[in-house]
Amino acid sequence: MSERLPINIEKSNELITLTQGKIHSVTNKLEAQLNFQTMMANWYGDEDNIIAISLWLYTPTEFDGVKMQYHGTHELKHFSDDVFSIFTPVHGGDLNCYIMITEAELTLVAKHPKVLLPLLTTKLTKVLGLIAKQLAYPELP
Repeated sequence: MSERLPINIEKSNELITLTQGKIHSVTNKLEAQLNFQTMMANWYGDEDNIIAISLWLYTPTEFDGVKMQYHGTHELKHFSDDVFSIFTPVHGGDLNCYIMITEAELTLVAKHPKVLLPLLTTKLTKVLGLIAKQLAYPELP
């Protein structure tokens, strides 16, 4: 049995289909990289209060649906038009961050599949930087 890492990347079935499954290997690599970077930045110094961060990747249509689902029932922290989060402060806490892969990004990935890794690396690193500010964590190296 493996223990859950503090940062997990979840992707929608529609994104899996649109990327022909390539998003699996990209997000697996990014999970390892982002967990290592956050560990090096000392985000996990207090082992009893580690916040679990789930990064949820969606298409624009799915993202709008998720946003509507939580609107009015949860306190949403809007980082930008394509990123929002919900924090649940239980046992250190859980932070679910919802990220839209925009139409322009999907078009770019469809034309040039090799840009998926650098695109998601840049986007998710930026999102973790915003989360670090929100939680008063050290910046990533």
